[in-house]
Amino acid sequence: MAPRGITRRRLLPLGAGLVLSGCGFQPMFAARSPGQAGPAVEGLAETNVLLMPERSGMLLRQALQARFDRGGGVAQRYDLQVGFGVGAEAIGIQSDSAVSRIRLSGIATWTLLAQTPQRSTLASGSARTTDSYDIIDVQLFAADMEQDMVFRRMAEALADQITLQLGAYFNHKAATGT
Repeated sequence: MAPRGITRRRLLPLGAGLVLSGCGFQPMFAARSPGQAGPAVEGLAETNVLLMPERSGMLLRQALQARFDRGGGVAQRYDLQVGFGVGAEAIGIQSDSAVSRIRLSGIATWTLLAQTPQRSTLASGSARTTDSYDIIDVQLFAADMEQDMVFRRMAEALADQITLQLGAYFNHKAATGT
């Protein structure tokens, strides 16, 4: 019997850590050494997010900037160009043909560009998310507020996906020296 306070649940993370370290696993945003950021964090901090049109684009740009900013005066070496589109679909239709629920699908395509005269494309990818909201009769203001919250959630989800994809690119670039 295990000593008091040590349980299988407490030993599981330790065992998982040992197994993962044996296969070469490293956290994506891990520091190289204490006080020195890793390649993913450095690369993201050196990335400028270009302007995007419309309110949904502004929300996505703000979410990306919040993830990339390290709070210091880091020189920008990359530009991130993002195209963001949202499609709507009525999924809750009542017997009188009134719509009661809307599903929104957001797709963001991104391109990482070097800030050189050639503006060469370094990486590209896409991210996708889906969310929905209810339309409540005669409460137009509430429906508008709910739609705004859905756009915010979608921007956060897309920013998370793009950040992970870019982090993987910067880590791979550092590991291969390309």
